[in-house]
Amino acid sequence: MTQPATAAFLDRLAAALPSGTLRARRPGELEDPRGRYHGQAAVIACPGRVEEVSTVVRMCHEAGVGVVPLGGGTGLVLGQVAYDGPAPVILSLERMTAIRAVYASENVIIAEAGAILADVQAAAAEANRLFPLSLASEGSCRIGGNLATNAGGLNVLRYGNARDLCLGLEAVMPDGSIWHGLKRLRKDNTGYDLRNLLIGAEGTLGVITAASLRLFPRPDHAAAAVFVVSSPQAALELLAMAQAMIGDGISAFELMSGMGFAFLSETMPDLRQPFQSPPEWCVLIDLGLSGVSDPEERLSALFEAGSAAGLVSDGVLSQNEAQRQAFWALRENIPEANRRIGSISSHDISIPLSRIPEFIPEGIERLGKIADIRVNCFGHLGDGNLHYNAFPAKGRSRAEYENVRGAVKACVHDLVAEYDGSISAEHGVGRLKMEDLERYGDPVKLATMRAIKAALDPKGIMNPGAVLRQIDDQFE
Repeated sequence: MTQPATAAFLDRLAAALPSGTLRARRPGELEDPRGRYHGQAAVIACPGRVEEVSTVVRMCHEAGVGVVPLGGGTGLVLGQVAYDGPAPVILSLERMTAIRAVYASENVIIAEAGAILADVQAAAAEANRLFPLSLASEGSCRIGGNLATNAGGLNVLRYGNARDLCLGLEAVMPDGSIWHGLKRLRKDNTGYDLRNLLIGAEGTLGVITAASLRLFPRPDHAAAAVFVVSSPQAALELLAMAQAMIGDGISAFELMSGMGFAFLSETMPDLRQPFQSPPEWCVLIDLGLSGVSDPEERLSALFEAGSAAGLVSDGVLSQNEAQRQAFWALRENIPEANRRIGSISSHDISIPLSRIPEFIPEGIERLGKIADIRVNCFGHLGDGNLHYNAFPAKGRSRAEYENVRGAVKACVHDLVAEYDGSISAEHGVGRLKMEDLERYGDPVKLATMRAIKAALDPKGIMNPGAVLRQIDDQFE
């Protein structure tokens, strides 16, 4: 169990760091985005260099004080919200925002962990390159947090998760030592892959302070379309058709439900929608092509083939970049509409692609036996990642469903397990899903994770209580 940060310890920590490195929390800081949990902090440390991060972690290790890394604070599973146990030192990367180097000829950018994702994208664009990680929170989330949670986002179908975009890391280990692993190599077979051990570990095995990231040539032409499909099964068949006709030029293939359009109408009536009557199901397809290829022509051909096959009944193609961005505004505003409606329980899940069409209605049927519930199902169909969220019936509030919230989550996650899926596709485990990991996780995997945690962090100071349960005598 971690120890309280005493006044004497905080005085020693302040004396070991440059003036102004420690600060008090700000109003609204350390709260989860859904407003249910409020974190605590003995102090917030804002180091400006990796050596200062090392000092903070080393001193916390010596004193047994917990350390919780903080990026942009946009995480949805309480990875950054320590709401019980002794108040930890919150280690914010807010001052470590530098783009250290861009190697355009190598398609590599080196960014510090506190760099805002949108700023990394902009730095890549200045070099006529693309950093393809794209999230709704890209204007505030930080690259260290993206890597710590192995963020997914909108372009996973083509470019992969954050893990696939990282070549090397600089990190501070739980004893304060610095791992200088910022290599720019595609091939490095020298033993255990520490990079992939830290990516997705949510700060429980060390603090990522900088990363070497992959860049890509910028597509010459981009276009998007919204196609109405009769069902998720038709959407899957259209995806297969698109991959056969267009290949890896498909950047994203997003599934949206009629409930999502209804929520947008209810909460954002001024947001322009592409169809007079909201369809029950539709897909947003985004293409990025180079050379002489014309994405509008490819999308038009796909529409004709999909219509002939009975998969597509209507559609709208972007004629310019403004229309393309307008289509994306629909998709990217669905989470905000969800927030305004107020979910009973939200689920970030992945399901084997071929089983998605049967999973979606079965989940709705099972949830209907618990209470009068609306389900907004949307997400990254190309990689099997669904956001399967449960909401109150129209005219009712989520407070009325508080007594069934646990049953709703268990219902969805039990069904995910039956379908051999995952209860966390891209958001991570954090503190919110720790018990779910224990319930649904493979016992051998969990035992191995605990052994790695005990070996690297024997005092259990790194993000205590996240991912793995903190047991009082586990690390003694």
